[in-house]
Amino acid sequence: MFKGVWPAIITPFTTDGKIDFKALETIIDKQIEIGVDGLVLCGTTAEVPSLTDEDRDSLLKHATQYINKRVKIIMGAATNSTPGTLQKIEHAMTFNPDGLLVVTPYYNKPNPSGLIEHFKQAAKFNCPIILYHIPGRTGLKVPIPVFEKLFEEVPMIKGVKESDYDFAHVTEMAVKFGDKIDYICGNDDVLPEFLALNSPAIITAAGNVVSPAFVKMFKEFNEGKTKESFETFKKAHEVIKACYLETNPVCSKYILSKLGICGETARLPLGEISAENKKKIDAILKDCDKSLIIS
Repeated sequence: MFKGVWPAIITPFTTDGKIDFKALETIIDKQIEIGVDGLVLCGTTAEVPSLTDEDRDSLLKHATQYINKRVKIIMGAATNSTPGTLQKIEHAMTFNPDGLLVVTPYYNKPNPSGLIEHFKQAAKFNCPIILYHIPGRTGLKVPIPVFEKLFEEVPMIKGVKESDYDFAHVTEMAVKFGDKIDYICGNDDVLPEFLALNSPAIITAAGNVVSPAFVKMFKEFNEGKTKESFETFKKAHEVIKACYLETNPVCSKYILSKLGICGETARLPLGEISAENKKKIDAILKDCDKSLIIS
């Protein structure tokens, strides 16, 4: 159901902190021209914790109208409360998404019965769900047996965005469930490993910058050119790492500003990146293969 490259789009802001809709249109057009399979709106990379309800509504309305069904759309729609999550899903459904990205509740670390019921409630809207598993941010690592119960009891879960770096867990998930759900790469720096495990897709923050590399990698890998796919990854690796020198998405925004695509402004509590990291990124951009980054 979810195949290929899905950039989690940033929210560009003007210098006074308002959503820059013109820059958003530019980003959307460039990503579609690159050949991505879909776009993720209102994910963490969009700085959703810093968006007001009015911002979220205007962002989704403008983006969906501008995309105009040219590619599929996944919408982030989750909080760490079930009522709040249902409210966000209900709002997202007014824009007819192709899927919902629903993170496991963070900080409150639900027990198995609560987690399963949370996703049962989210599934009532009959829209395909991608469960977002990111223990490093949520504080909750979901055990394999709980995933098994989730997939049995909540059939609307059609995929998992996996952002756990525990590759014993990742391998077990791919072996047990890879033929039942879409097991999606959620960490840009380990895409080759996920491709080797037959992962069908990546939801990518660095894809704001390096989607040409990821599109090329998937094409090469699916054509059986596995060595060429990894060579493409090697060429893009330094830029991928540069996107995470500081908290996502501030480095990607800085890179896009250097490329003339949008400004680097982020909303507090995210701030401007350090002068030292700007110098590192400038050097990486100067030396990188320009065909593998957005332009």
